[in-house]
Amino acid sequence: MSRDMSDVTTEGQARCGHHGRSGVAGLASVFQTWWSRRHGHAPPAGDTGARPLPTERQAGPDESVLWRMRTTVKDEPGSLAALCMALAGQRVDILSLQTHPLAEGTVDEFLLRAPGGLMASELTQVVARAGGVDTWMERGDAHDLMDAPTRVLGLAARTALDAAELPLALRQLLGRCTIRQLPATPVGGGRGPEGVPLDGVLEDTVMRLRAPEGGVITVERPYLPFTPTEFARARALVELDARLGPRVPRGRDVLTLPEGNEITVRRAGPGDLEAAREMHERCSSRTLSMRYHGPVGDADRYLNHLLSPRFGRTLAVQTASGRVVGLGHLLWDGDETEVALLVEDKWQRRGIGAELLERLVAMAAEAGCESVYAVTQASNTGMVAAMRGLGLPLDYQIEEGTLVITARLGVDAGLVRVTNAEAP
Repeated sequence: MSRDMSDVTTEGQARCGHHGRSGVAGLASVFQTWWSRRHGHAPPAGDTGARPLPTERQAGPDESVLWRMRTTVKDEPGSLAALCMALAGQRVDILSLQTHPLAEGTVDEFLLRAPGGLMASELTQVVARAGGVDTWMERGDAHDLMDAPTRVLGLAARTALDAAELPLALRQLLGRCTIRQLPATPVGGGRGPEGVPLDGVLEDTVMRLRAPEGGVITVERPYLPFTPTEFARARALVELDARLGPRVPRGRDVLTLPEGNEITVRRAGPGDLEAAREMHERCSSRTLSMRYHGPVGDADRYLNHLLSPRFGRTLAVQTASGRVVGLGHLLWDGDETEVALLVEDKWQRRGIGAELLERLVAMAAEAGCESVYAVTQASNTGMVAAMRGLGLPLDYQIEEGTLVITARLGVDAGLVRVTNAEAP
């Protein structure tokens, strides 16, 4: 997956499934500054110059650089040839090319290997002189070297195996964009989103698709209009998901705790709703309040959302008798995906939370997330210890007793082992 992760959010994820809708008002001021610092905005439509990431090393003149470029040319004989000749004149190698015919003109999408000394602005000027307009560029990576049909088939296969893959597959298919899913019936009640036709709606930089389980999936890319080809691919992926219906991978691991008890860690889904409610009933008010940050009586209201594979991935910890005693959630929230843990009181301080957190972080790394964050109370020493046990760079922000811990994932995050960490 591209390292440039886009935003994936849901209406139910507007702090309700994670922190409780009833507690949102009290936390709004707490999160405002933190949220604004972490969520940038796409460049305006006229700003097409690619920018390296702050930590990215500028390539030397003897090195080559991968660029993804999209430009619009006139739909007439020789226009594409002139553009290719102009690129060849700058020693730019065209590794792949896709064309997207429009009503006026044709959008050509390139993967280029260019000399390291050739700046993005210079390359844009070369394209403009050859007749290209509305040019957009950004750095490419090794994932872009896979040809489009192979990449789309791979995304379809991943989606077929796991319903939680749909938003990630759409994100990888369409590049940097914002994906929002609005359920037909909002978690907090009220009016659902306006429906969309069966075939969806494409409006320049926004596409709206009918979600498989009801509601609407909105995909927005404010700086780059979607092509009809992209719209058709996204629609086909959503249709595949709808035809396959609800599905959760069946894999499970049996682990032995230090005291000798065996537990099973597996993926959880909507079928675990009743077991999760029973676990809530066995948890103390303090444990529930640390997890949901709102009235503990509202905790059950969020389980449908949290257990849906559409909004992330959930792991369940099950005892030998079949009782669920722990839940760990990985909730899609753009580059800074959220992790959340809940372990039943009698099973805390046994390393269960640490085990869940390790596995969630490995999932996030596999999905290409750049970071994960946890929102908890400053007094939750178990969660703090578990995050520290990851051995990853951490950022801490405390405002009015609310602690946000962000772990920056490196290339080896999926190999991290959590040891000697006390967890909830």
